[in-house]
Amino acid sequence: MPADAPATEISKPDDFSSLVPCFHQGLFAKHSRFVVPKNYQHILALAFAVKEVNENPQILQNVTLGFCIYDSYFSPRWTYQTTMHLTSSVDRLIPNYLCDKQNNLITVIGGLDSDISAVMSNILESYKIPQVRYIYMCVCVCVYVRSRKFQNRMLFQSSKFHFVEWTWIGIITTDTDNGIRILDVLLPFFSENGVCFAFVEKIPFLISLTDINTKVKQAAEIHSKIIVSKANVVVFYGESNGIVYLRWLPYLSEQDLRNIPKGIVWILTAQMELVSLVYQRDWDTEIINGALSFTIHSNDIPGFKTFVQDRNPSMAKGDGFIRDFWQQAFGCEISDIVVKKEKGNTCTGEEKLESLPGTFFEMMSLRTLEWKLCYCCHSVSRCLEPFPELHHFLRHVSFNNSAGDKISFDQNSVLVAGFDIVNWVVSANQSFHRVRVGKMESKNPLSQAFAINESTIRWNHRFSQVQPLSLCNDRCHPGSRKKAQEGEPFCCYDCVPCPEGKISDQEGKKKKKKNSCTQYGKFPTKHQDLCIPKMVIFLSYNEPLGISLTCFVLLLSLISVLVLEAFMTHHNTPIVIANNRDLTYTFLISLLFCFLCALQFIGKPLKVTCLFRQIAFGIIFTVAVSCVLAKTITVVLAFMATKPASRMRKCIGKRLTNSIVILCSLIQTTICIVWLSTSPPFPSVDLQALPREIVLECNEGSVIMFYIVLSYMGLLAVVSFTVAFFARKLPDSFNEAKFITFSMLVFCSVWLSFVPAHLSTNGKYMVAVEIFSILASGAGLLGCIFFPKCYIILFRPDLNNREQLVRRKDKWL
Repeated sequence: MPADAPATEISKPDDFSSLVPCFHQGLFAKHSRFVVPKNYQHILALAFAVKEVNENPQILQNVTLGFCIYDSYFSPRWTYQTTMHLTSSVDRLIPNYLCDKQNNLITVIGGLDSDISAVMSNILESYKIPQVRYIYMCVCVCVYVRSRKFQNRMLFQSSKFHFVEWTWIGIITTDTDNGIRILDVLLPFFSENGVCFAFVEKIPFLISLTDINTKVKQAAEIHSKIIVSKANVVVFYGESNGIVYLRWLPYLSEQDLRNIPKGIVWILTAQMELVSLVYQRDWDTEIINGALSFTIHSNDIPGFKTFVQDRNPSMAKGDGFIRDFWQQAFGCEISDIVVKKEKGNTCTGEEKLESLPGTFFEMMSLRTLEWKLCYCCHSVSRCLEPFPELHHFLRHVSFNNSAGDKISFDQNSVLVAGFDIVNWVVSANQSFHRVRVGKMESKNPLSQAFAINESTIRWNHRFSQVQPLSLCNDRCHPGSRKKAQEGEPFCCYDCVPCPEGKISDQEGKKKKKKNSCTQYGKFPTKHQDLCIPKMVIFLSYNEPLGISLTCFVLLLSLISVLVLEAFMTHHNTPIVIANNRDLTYTFLISLLFCFLCALQFIGKPLKVTCLFRQIAFGIIFTVAVSCVLAKTITVVLAFMATKPASRMRKCIGKRLTNSIVILCSLIQTTICIVWLSTSPPFPSVDLQALPREIVLECNEGSVIMFYIVLSYMGLLAVVSFTVAFFARKLPDSFNEAKFITFSMLVFCSVWLSFVPAHLSTNGKYMVAVEIFSILASGAGLLGCIFFPKCYIILFRPDLNNREQLVRRKDKWL
């Protein structure tokens, strides 16, 4: 940097001043300073705004507005000096000495970058001179840095990242205090909203040649990280000239971005502009092709483009910037300052600004600030009011500019404006044009904040015009779920199959649904990506299993009726009389009802059937087993009574058998009443038992009571089996002890097998197991006890006489 910066300025009789960095100090020999063409357009925007205001008779009647623009050279040092000049004499830097100035300074605009604005404010605040900052989006300078409004803007951006599946991104900032402060805001906020960072880097500034090797190496490492990272989206926060440093990266790295098949979507903050130094004119611009930028919402300014195109070095009186700008922008030299050279191009003055690379950018911010000052002065009626009063009007002004946009400011003097989402597109001639692809309104609710037409976005050509993804790893396909990787950010995960019974039905979405199908009466497909409705099942009369069991019930019931009819037909025959007719009839009738009660288990479970089917089965079967027990005990006592001097004769008779049957049945009835009183059975729906069916069943209410009923019947069967076993050697003509032994053996075997079978089956098959157990045990009793007697009654009536019975009795004695 030279010892004294050139006094480059543009001015009209000034009422306010503006600091714009138009020159960039050079580190190499060819130029001691480089023109930044983009910033010269800011100067033209300010000049055009003042011209419009002065030519508008509705604003500032009889008052002419003036300005003076100073160059800050992107340097806080020269910004301090220039700001001090505003409070001192023109020729000599003597602060607070303004005797030779005839103009009244109203306010100061500047600067383009946050550090320049901060330096200016340190001095201007002491003099109570209003400062209108050009970059209101800089989070480290503006007073609303951590306000809810700013957080909403950040939330909009993070929400947009989720919408387009950009959850693995990189962040690059400038290596300044502002860059550090923006990271303090962005990193935790994006993390809270589900966005992870592949890398966070700071672009170093090259201040002197002594550290050039270190800075180049750091920049090369940053570029290498960008290339090898899986992140396809990089958020770049920088000052207005940040693109200058960004365009250096491919040339500093050992890797050539042009030869590596990776595209990058750059997300640029609102204060950044497409700024290039003169020597970067022919550099490859592919690095930022397809970038997305947030710019302050504005419409085209009528007349501004014509005003800029008419600029010419020979006609720009008082413009101290245009000569250097013209020479370096067009690569020529103006004739009146040409020195003798072997080769040189002379500027003709006919060069056209529209032929320069790039496009004309909307100078909305500067023009808005200028109009704001003008309306404040118009409201105060004259620009000689004290500075505090002007501060008040600067905060509360609201108006429509010449483009028709409403301009207003909030309580913090921050411009209330939405953002345009702009797509930067590289043309074939390496120039740019911008396409407005959407907008973002901070005043709207979050769900309505973004409006973007993704079909109009032109992505980097390496994405083949397909919306790029930026994820830590590939999306999980339907049927799989995310499993966090140990030691990695939460955005990095492994894809593992969904647990049994659960699905994931949206590929790659953040809010990927992982539902349990069983909660909704459904089951997952083979690939676990869809829930299919389950089939409702119960043991019905319309299916083969239900029909088969019904036929067996009816068959056994019919056999019971036929046996009962045979016994009643031969009511007075010796074999019927010898087997206790009343007890036999009771036993046959109880068996008949045992078979028929099995029908309660078939069909759709209802409240009544669920309530009484187990109760009826338990009581009726208890009566049948009690009859067997009574019959066996009676026979044993009868033979014991035949012994001389036996007292058993008094115990034998109907009274004994009736007492046994009633007592045993009464105990079971009491158990069932307790069951109904405490936890009665009820119909229920089981969604979990079977993977693909919904089971309609009767819930037993209390499983313990159910097994108590079975245990009591088992106890009676064991007692009957024991008594019959000891009486098995009695003559066959008098008793059926052997057959009772076999029948009880069958009965106990069936119900012992029932318990594990009942516990290991589900749904209608569990019901079928119980029906089968009822029918098998009942058929065992019916067959083992009554088949021999029916054989004698029907096929051997010659054995059904008293002589045969007496002969067998004498043989046994």
